[in-house]
Amino acid sequence: MTAFSFACTGVRADQYAAGPTLVFRLRVTAADNARVHALALRCQIRIEPARRGYEPAEADGLADLFGERSRWGSTLQPVQFAQVSVMVPSFTGEIDTDLVVPCTYDMDIAATRYLNALTDGEVPLLMLFSGTAFTGTGGFQVEPVPWDREAAFRMPVSAWREMVEQHFPGCGWIRLPRDTMDALLAYRSRHALPSWEATVAALLEGADPPAHDPLRALTATTGRTDP
Repeated sequence: MTAFSFACTGVRADQYAAGPTLVFRLRVTAADNARVHALALRCQIRIEPARRGYEPAEADGLADLFGERSRWGSTLQPVQFAQVSVMVPSFTGEIDTDLVVPCTYDMDIAATRYLNALTDGEVPLLMLFSGTAFTGTGGFQVEPVPWDREAAFRMPVSAWREMVEQHFPGCGWIRLPRDTMDALLAYRSRHALPSWEATVAALLEGADPPAHDPLRALTATTGRTDP
């Protein structure tokens, strides 16, 4: 079988994507300058949080994921970031190609909460590869890409923040159940509040809603989403 190796050489935010998207630059190498007609590649990307250090403010932001710092020896486990596929075109020996990774700013997602808590530095990623290769010089041979193919990459936190800022400038994002959204809308209408920001601010500042209001309990919350 053809021996493949993989390396990630860079990452950038896609400025023209409809939603938050990162583009990783992937280098694929086939041993012995082998001819590859096409490569149907699958890539699973994991965050390896134990491979970097954290400032006190970052540790506070990660408490809902990993608990207190004293417990991190057992709780700092890998976090799933993405699983994507890419069709690599024909090449001989080596090729660079883009790996497009759609992202989310949903704070219910563990990877998003992790990335949002980081203030600087790099994100330690591990890319795990598998797939099917179509090779051969005088015809086609179908070969599997072994499951043990992987590549480590340290993504700058700035790349993530640039991507988020493109689509959510100066904003956060949270997903709520429909009944909670309906209750928030009713609260906003009753109090003639001009925006969602004003609605949440009124709740956080301890506004005095009617006793029957289903959102009364929200006035005592911190706003952090439960893991």
